[in-house]
Amino acid sequence: MSLYSALYAGVSGLSAQASAMATVADNITNINTVGYKGVEAQFRTMVTDGRAKSNYSAGGVAAAPVSTISKQGLLQASGSSTDLAIDGGGFFVTRASSDSSGDVAYTRAGAFRPDEEGFLRNPAGLYLYGWRLDATGDYTNTGSIEALEPVRVSDLVGTASPTTRIQARMNLQSTTANYVGAYTAGNMASGAVTPQFSRSFDVSDAQGGTHRVTMGFIKTGPNTWQSEVYANPASDVTAAGGVLASGTIRFNGDGSLDRAGSSAALFNPLGVTWTNNAGSVPITLAIGSDDGIDGITQSGSESSLISSNVDGGMLGNLSTVEISKEGVVNAIFSDGSTRSVFQLPIATFQNPDGLTRLSGNAYTISRASGGMTLNAPGELGAGAIASNSLEASTVDLAGEFTNMIRFQRAYSASSKIITTVDDMLREVSDLKR
Repeated sequence: MSLYSALYAGVSGLSAQASAMATVADNITNINTVGYKGVEAQFRTMVTDGRAKSNYSAGGVAAAPVSTISKQGLLQASGSSTDLAIDGGGFFVTRASSDSSGDVAYTRAGAFRPDEEGFLRNPAGLYLYGWRLDATGDYTNTGSIEALEPVRVSDLVGTASPTTRIQARMNLQSTTANYVGAYTAGNMASGAVTPQFSRSFDVSDAQGGTHRVTMGFIKTGPNTWQSEVYANPASDVTAAGGVLASGTIRFNGDGSLDRAGSSAALFNPLGVTWTNNAGSVPITLAIGSDDGIDGITQSGSESSLISSNVDGGMLGNLSTVEISKEGVVNAIFSDGSTRSVFQLPIATFQNPDGLTRLSGNAYTISRASGGMTLNAPGELGAGAIASNSLEASTVDLAGEFTNMIRFQRAYSASSKIITTVDDMLREVSDLKR
């Protein structure tokens, strides 16, 4: 009898509208949840027979909630440097624990704070993961979650960082008289030739030990100088005579550096081996670009060191943590030194709306979401990272209250179907008295 199908259709309407009201409740209660993605209640019809005929049997309706995970929320300013938001697609990679035994979860809830052990965690207790950078600031993206480590910077306090870069701006006086006498590479390091101009820099090995490296110059012709980079004392390094690099430096007519005409050895990274067996990394000499005045120049003014900067040394107390839009986590220490520690990855999916929701405003991979890809922020569809920012919930409160009215009215209408069919069935039962 079609009346019974109408009765069941009314029941399905009650169930569908109740499910829709549940999505409204979830959305409204999460109006202030960081990175929350609203759920839309959609509906699909149910039919018993799609062919039109005189005896029609009602099917009903079913709720089909859809998560709008790919929808971007508004970015709001925050006072904490470890509050992070993603401007664009993708998710932070997190785990439920600080070791590989924890379940992997993907989230856009970036309210991370250091816990009692120094790990960055969000209010759901999820640990932020990233690639640890080596001494030269590099990492290897294998595309595997297993290559990531929990982000923790507090373990750097009291440790040492080797020197990786010597940056210097200096001027060599163009009116300096040409050096008279024989010169061979290594004479300045040995003391056989006194440099016409020299400057020393204190560099650090991997154990925090301090060593002195000197750059010496003598003029051998118009716009031409000979230079040596050597350790002082020479016994600090295994290189013969303490010479780390030597060669010719040439200048253009306007006093800018003719790097193309100079010896490449003076601009290549210095491979240093300390005799105290402390570790080291190649030291980059940032002493100018080709045809530039950003490093060594030649002019009529007195030879002098204009500015310099040498990284490395013992790391003091951690002062603050800064995270760039490229996802590089920088630890800034009380002595003013800075060290890049981690590179944060962004996980992207072919269909982010197909991810499975988890408690804690996080998601896990599913068959509908497609495969996961790890990339640095800003690469291959991954969004940029905004520090001192949080992504607001995508819920529109006015829209949710409107939906609440709609679903309430539809629920009442479905209940009217049931009571009306009940009256009709009562009329049928009253035919025989």
